[in-house]
Amino acid sequence: MAGPYCAMLLADMGARVIKVEPPAGDSTRSMAGARGDDSPAFNAVNRGKQGIVLDLNDERGREVFKRLARSADILIENYRPGVMARLGLDYATLRASNPRLIYGSISGHGQTGPWAAKGGFDLIAQGLSGIMSVTGRPNEAPVKAGIPLTDLGAGLFALIGILAALRHRDQTGTGQHVDTSLVDAGLALSVWEVTDYFSSGEVPGPLGSAHRMTAPYQAFKCADGYITIGAANDRNFAKLARLLGRHEWLTDPRFSADHQRVAHRDDLAALIEAVTVRDSRAHWIAALEQAGVPCGPILDYEDALTTPQAMAREMTVDVEHPTLGPLRTLGTPIKMSETPLNPRRRGPMLGEHTDEVLEAAGYSSNEIEQLRSTGAVR
Repeated sequence: MAGPYCAMLLADMGARVIKVEPPAGDSTRSMAGARGDDSPAFNAVNRGKQGIVLDLNDERGREVFKRLARSADILIENYRPGVMARLGLDYATLRASNPRLIYGSISGHGQTGPWAAKGGFDLIAQGLSGIMSVTGRPNEAPVKAGIPLTDLGAGLFALIGILAALRHRDQTGTGQHVDTSLVDAGLALSVWEVTDYFSSGEVPGPLGSAHRMTAPYQAFKCADGYITIGAANDRNFAKLARLLGRHEWLTDPRFSADHQRVAHRDDLAALIEAVTVRDSRAHWIAALEQAGVPCGPILDYEDALTTPQAMAREMTVDVEHPTLGPLRTLGTPIKMSETPLNPRRRGPMLGEHTDEVLEAAGYSSNEIEQLRSTGAVR
């Protein structure tokens, strides 16, 4: 997901993005819900792009790629390190004919280091970066975060680097190589956990839904399910204690300051839950909101996508697709006043824009037909 997600965000922002696929197509085209060469999964991370098919194992296909790269602002590749060099399409080669090129590489472990040549998926990176060691509950089997944090995180970090490189190029006229990885992203997102380890020397473990640096800040059981309560400072904790009728907590030395509440997190959670289980989620959410204590329900995606707030923020949009029909897809979380993003375009059909892209690059109809007849393009 990392490379496609990064490029999709650029497409949402208005960039003309050309997705290069092999003759067999991107593997996500065959994921669940596929119809022929199209699937909701492919469209979820490839909307707004133009799609071409090049056989990079064919010398003529590689020459087409090089020709496109000569006029490109940005190239994003998601291969294992070494693959692009073996194809003769690495940064050092392509920058020779386009010194303004910004070349983004996203891999499992990065372009350097003793593990660079290893492959990597989000699951592997969550394990290696420590995320799985702090996810779940103590003394239970390790679990990964429910969403692909390192995949999407690497895509986002690559995007940040690319945008910074564009700014640098505006000032100097020179492009550069942007290198990030899934494992790097996992470590970079582990800010609280790593800080806790550096400061205390103790290896952090899983805490369920609790927070490592503050308390109470977790899910609590009510009579009919769970809610979240984030009384994450002295002021909010005082509001919570008064609301629950436990004024004595405000003078209890175990709970007198945030660091004390963290040290006695389990005791405090048990005392809070002994009260919250007496009434419903709706009761407590209404009472907590009235008292000004941050709180909320725990929604599944069916509900999360249809809250009045999510609808008002257009976090779901409808897209028409030639073979998949009407598609509901995610909107964009980035709202810009002058240059709004556009998440309402579908992903390309396999090879849909090959002729258009090659013609724009200067190929004649006869040249395109010759390339097609040899299998270099489709």
